[in-house]
Amino acid sequence: MKYLGIEYEIGEAPSLDADFIPFGRWMDAYLASADRPVRAAVERADGAISVFETALRGGEWTEANERFLERWVKLLLWCVGGFRVYLCGCDDLARRLQAAYADGGARAFDVDFMRTVFERPFEIVVCGEKDLPAASERAVNLGGHLEGCRIGFDAGGSDRKVSAVIDGKSVYSEEVVWHPKQSEDPDYQYRGIVEAFRTAASKLPRVDAIGVSSAGVFVGNSPMVSSLFIRVPKSRREEVKSVYERAAREIGDVPLAVANDGDVTALAGAMGLNRGCVLGIAMGTSEAAGYVDGQRSILGWFNELAFAPVDLQPDAPVDEWSGDRGVGCKYFSQDAVIRLAARAGIELSEADSLAERLKQVQARLERGDEGAAAVFRTIGCYLAHTLPLYARMYDMRTVLVLGRVASGKGGDLLLAECRRVLEAEYPELAGRIAVMLPDEKARRVGQSIAAASLPEC
Repeated sequence: MKYLGIEYEIGEAPSLDADFIPFGRWMDAYLASADRPVRAAVERADGAISVFETALRGGEWTEANERFLERWVKLLLWCVGGFRVYLCGCDDLARRLQAAYADGGARAFDVDFMRTVFERPFEIVVCGEKDLPAASERAVNLGGHLEGCRIGFDAGGSDRKVSAVIDGKSVYSEEVVWHPKQSEDPDYQYRGIVEAFRTAASKLPRVDAIGVSSAGVFVGNSPMVSSLFIRVPKSRREEVKSVYERAAREIGDVPLAVANDGDVTALAGAMGLNRGCVLGIAMGTSEAAGYVDGQRSILGWFNELAFAPVDLQPDAPVDEWSGDRGVGCKYFSQDAVIRLAARAGIELSEADSLAERLKQVQARLERGDEGAAAVFRTIGCYLAHTLPLYARMYDMRTVLVLGRVASGKGGDLLLAECRRVLEAEYPELAGRIAVMLPDEKARRVGQSIAAASLPEC
């Protein structure tokens, strides 16, 4: 196979997407003859800086160089998150990226997202070696603190869960339906959070700490971008940023820790399996991810793999939100199931919701429909070709696959195909990581209990 003049091998192509160009496999072939060193530093909150190294090919590979560097920076940005990217060793291409990462540029969505999160202008800085900042990571040792009387809260888009936990054991749990995505008034979310906290507190002799698992990107305990507040106007942004801290003060002056729900899912898996280096990938409405390292610390990275590049084919599906092609949310979500179902000859009504269409494909699979089986095997093949890319960013030993797309028979097929392709095409990686659905052992620690363990008393 060849793309932009770079020959790469792909023995196991997805059955319903023969034109798929895995970024990771193409990157390996590209870098095999790259000898111009390039370094990048991504700066985020509180002076945290992550530094990465790669290389470019010679000047005759202009188009391939530009494509590689643009996708590589995109990968770094959505894995790490930041308001400033320093690039050293590629001045001409870096200046082209400056134009893309500007208001009105091709990556304007990325610019606005990062600017909203960090409340600072976004910029790409072209620099020399002496001006490239040194790495300064800020891993946070959250979680695993089970002693005392704790509240664990899990804020989802359609329901909220809370647990009262004493020395790591839940003494009370409840799940309440709510509709935060429909509310323009953040008082709705605030009242729901306070009600959950108070209910759990009433089941405890005292409250020593409160931990929260919530959808969104956080700086400290503040949700800077979160689907739970998607309809809240920007004029009330300060109320959103302080919502968890204000709610915790209703309970008392106790330690509070808030973390992205993807990271807490990975933490729950690490606690249940009693090991670190866990990447969790949830395939639902979109692709959500979280990671804990070997010390079971949270890196403070975005882990927004939904917007990280996966597929390089020029006519790859477009993500309606970001406007980009070939990013994770179109390959590891119910969108992927619906798109692939059409290729498998399965007719679905656009009048039905995305969730209903997913259920219809899953129901056909249960009845033995081979087209439906091909859908889930294709997603498993996508995953196998993408995990080597993720392994460049994360030290993975376990990959937990979660979410409604991975439920039932479809999850089993997806996982089996992923393992098969990994062993055939990436045997070294296959021998190093365990790709699994969360079994009883991995589920031993629930999401809200893991959330309760976040703060240190």
